[in-house]
Amino acid sequence: MTDLTGSTRKPLVLVVDDFADNREMYSEYLSFSGYEVIEARNGKEAVDAAQQRQPDIIIMDLSLPVMDGWEATRRLKADQRTNAIPVVALTGHAMQGHSKGAMEAGCDSFVAKPCLPDQLVAEIRKMLSTPRVNAAKAGG
Repeated sequence: MTDLTGSTRKPLVLVVDDFADNREMYSEYLSFSGYEVIEARNGKEAVDAAQQRQPDIIIMDLSLPVMDGWEATRRLKADQRTNAIPVVALTGHAMQGHSKGAMEAGCDSFVAKPCLPDQLVAEIRKMLSTPRVNAAKAGG
């Protein structure tokens, strides 16, 4: 990724999961894979972190305390500051209908847990290589 000064920087990934072991595992692997990582433990922290830090992508567990990942994603997609940030739903709820519900909430992609860290990195690379249009810039 290139910043405003033209220098390259590591893409910033926000990992949202209420289980510390999951956050640590994904964060370590993503850091090893060349990403800068920030973490949140619940949906409220995720919304706050996204608004403050403007990550390049968000990995969102859907079953979270305080505010679940469904609501956090809806709020992020309704906010012009964060609506262009891709959200990858990461959940153990791989039942039929959950991926559809995740997409309806605004998630851009869906990965079922358990997933190997390299599967997650592959999905992040795919999502970051897809051109995105900021809805605010696009006039809507």
